[in-house]
Amino acid sequence: MSTSAPYVEPRTPVPSDLDIAQEAPIEPILSVAERVGLAPEDLELYGTYKAKVHLDVREKLAEEPLGKYVDVTAITPTPLGEGKTTTAVGLSQGLGRLGHKVFSTIRQPSMGPTFGIKGGAAGGGYSQVIPMEDFNLHLTGDLHAVAAANNLLAAAVDNHLTHGNQLDLNPYSITWQRVVDLNDRALRNVVIGLGGKANGNPREAGFDIAVASEVMAILALATGLDDLRQRLGRIVVGTTFDGQPVTAEDLKVAGAMTVLMKDALMPTLLQTLEHTPALVHAGPFANIAHGNSSVIADQIALRLGDYVVTESGFGADIGMEKFMNIKCRASGLTPDCVVIVATIRALKMHGGVGKVIAGKPLPAELIEENLPGLESGAANLVAHIRIAKRFGVPVVVAVNRFATDTKNEVSLLEKVAIDGGAEAAVMTDHWAQGGAGSIALAEAVVEACEQPKNFEFLYPLDIPIRDKIEVIAKKVYGADGVDFLDAAEAKLKLYTDLGYDRLPICMAKTHLSLSHEPRRKGVPKDFRLPVRDIRASVGAGFLYPLCGTMRTMPGLPSRPAFENVDLDTATGRVIGLF
Repeated sequence: MSTSAPYVEPRTPVPSDLDIAQEAPIEPILSVAERVGLAPEDLELYGTYKAKVHLDVREKLAEEPLGKYVDVTAITPTPLGEGKTTTAVGLSQGLGRLGHKVFSTIRQPSMGPTFGIKGGAAGGGYSQVIPMEDFNLHLTGDLHAVAAANNLLAAAVDNHLTHGNQLDLNPYSITWQRVVDLNDRALRNVVIGLGGKANGNPREAGFDIAVASEVMAILALATGLDDLRQRLGRIVVGTTFDGQPVTAEDLKVAGAMTVLMKDALMPTLLQTLEHTPALVHAGPFANIAHGNSSVIADQIALRLGDYVVTESGFGADIGMEKFMNIKCRASGLTPDCVVIVATIRALKMHGGVGKVIAGKPLPAELIEENLPGLESGAANLVAHIRIAKRFGVPVVVAVNRFATDTKNEVSLLEKVAIDGGAEAAVMTDHWAQGGAGSIALAEAVVEACEQPKNFEFLYPLDIPIRDKIEVIAKKVYGADGVDFLDAAEAKLKLYTDLGYDRLPICMAKTHLSLSHEPRRKGVPKDFRLPVRDIRASVGAGFLYPLCGTMRTMPGLPSRPAFENVDLDTATGRVIGLF
């Protein structure tokens, strides 16, 4: 049995994420795999420090008991994020320090945010997944496979129109977009097919970011190669002139898409800074998709680990709700505990103190102690606890520590969380101390996982589409009701007539508010949720209503993160990546 390499020693002040990651001891991935019970033949190596895990491992492990399943979510975040991935990694390291066999299962980041303003998603400080540069850039090529499969279908659509349109596809009904894994607002709306007959049929089209593709959602929800093939075939690209769906199967391209995706269906094994294993797989955004890592990664990890720590995008109203109602339906797995990440700065903002603007320093009033502001904004945390408790699962609040937090503020927040229904509320310092800083959180999670749970979905699948949307709007967002605009009303009828009314709902909504309006902080009251349209991701297996103004292709800020990134050509080391 291999032994773990030494932990990286925390320093003060904490260096950059990249410096920590590049200085840290890293184990060969074969050693990490051996410690958790994976043999060399279970892996497809990608160099020394990363490997894909073969799907047949699940059959090999079928008789192993399931570990405890922990979902990490958050309050309504600021544009800076509240350290959810960092907390998920830190919690895994803390559980490892307690002697538990633990896995992290997290999404692969899109290069759009990496080169934009938010940065990567490997965690931060002394709670990261490494090698960090690989994780945040190309890794094993899964995102490129998603883009290639998506764009092959787009090419098939336009090729079909060029060569006679035997399926009678209505060009004005086409909803399938091309994708690229970068932020590029100039591609949101384009005209294709210009330049004469040899270049296709002119029509309006557009690009989404690759992680918004239905192919990405399918990758995360598929349970095997056959399921992947069937789901890709069910993708609807538009309708005929008489309103019948046209699918990838109809276009005879689903098989080729599956070939492009077959290796991407295997999750990638990496490690944290403290050498606990991490399965990285898929990367759907949570505000415009379901926002969770793959079913397959969780299935494998739960047979190998005592604890599996996964994360859902953004807050409990976004990624966690979709984790419960969409991913848990697809996997048949249910969580034993939910961890809600909160920061004092964000809750003060929700209490009307200061304004957080990405790319600018925090205002002084958010750094100074302000107990009334914190108490007011903490209602947002209580709302998220309430959302999680609706699913019958124990809740632990992780107060992600910042240096400016005061003892009085931490004490107040812990009291509010307990009074609000959480089983525990723990201040955690994993960013600065790694696993040593999250031991108290890990202990609270272990205890919560032993508490009884009474899991239930928020809605049954056999009620009308309208009713499912209203349940989410009222019980999760706190809306008074839902207003369906004309396009949405038409889709309610169309999708019911087509038999799609038994699908779950994946709401496309801002992550910056419990409502549909980013400016409304705290716990908004007295509002109705406008649904301007509803679209069908039949292959992924859900309908997604569009609430307010949602973009599926982000833009770049005035000073993008890519301006800092370069390569030291003398050493081959990446520089400036966070």
